[in-house]
Amino acid sequence: MSRKDEKRIPRAELEQTRQIALRMAENGASVAQIAAALDCGRSTVFGWIAAYRDRGPEALAVRSGTGRPPKLSGIQEARLYALLKKNPQQLEFDFGLWTRKIVADLIEREFGVSLSLPSVGRLLHRMGMSPQRPLVRAYEQNPDLVRRWKEETYPAIKEEAAAQDAVIYWGDESGVRTDYHSGTTWAPVGKTPVVIGTGKRLSVNMISAISSKGAIHFSLFGGSMTAAKFIEFLKQLLHDVSGKIFLVVDGSSAHTAKKVATFLASEEVGNRLRLFILPPYSPELNPDEWVWKNVKHDQIGKKVVRSLGELMGAAENALQRLQETPQIVRAFFADPSLRYITE
Repeated sequence: MSRKDEKRIPRAELEQTRQIALRMAENGASVAQIAAALDCGRSTVFGWIAAYRDRGPEALAVRSGTGRPPKLSGIQEARLYALLKKNPQQLEFDFGLWTRKIVADLIEREFGVSLSLPSVGRLLHRMGMSPQRPLVRAYEQNPDLVRRWKEETYPAIKEEAAAQDAVIYWGDESGVRTDYHSGTTWAPVGKTPVVIGTGKRLSVNMISAISSKGAIHFSLFGGSMTAAKFIEFLKQLLHDVSGKIFLVVDGSSAHTAKKVATFLASEEVGNRLRLFILPPYSPELNPDEWVWKNVKHDQIGKKVVRSLGELMGAAENALQRLQETPQIVRAFFADPSLRYITE
């Protein structure tokens, strides 16, 4: 939605429009359908969904118009935040890192707004971003396998699931430690703030499975994931979910072990559970990765945890919160990298 569109829509109606868009998304409408129904751009709808996924219902509220108006609207900032989660090369830039200059070029290209480099820096800082050393995606990822997964393999899985009345779940594991912290905190310039926690590096591991309808099932465990622990989670999933399950996971040894194959072929499972393996080195294809972003970065990473018991409690509370707010889980699937799942 352009600035002109925002000016012609009363503030109360703008908030209501956002709420309608989210309800339509929750009811299965595509981004294109929502944009057409509300007479706004698809990027605007993506921005609303991305903001809701990150901040929950408060992201739908229209902020009071105090102070000097920003050059980018809240909707545009949400859209920018979503775009910056991509690699610049995915957006047709030559460089692989987000510099202020490239961000400025992106803002001008997407929104028609020209910002100075200092203004871009302040904007990024206000959005909670800071200069960081990037993690490098494994060069072993095979682009052809990723393309085939999106265009051929997954559509076939989706079609078969519909024919068998099966629910598609996406599973993954992650861990979090007592010394993990995320986000930034304001402090005097030149004085690095210190978070008082425990000096011990205690950890808890988690496994979860989510569906595009907003369901989430999880389990906490100690030590590394093994085939035996994975099978226990599969048993829990079979107990909690009625009907057939298609579970998509990565190709870790715990998922592809002979023990797991034997379990899947057992009478205990029958024909209720099938496993599908994602292409190697492709976590961006799995919406369950957003669970860990939410749990670790948005929840646990902002707490001070001093013991393993507190860490386990924080992890369980964060995952239970997602169980109680399926709309947030559904919003995970709105990530542009996951568009292939719902199209």
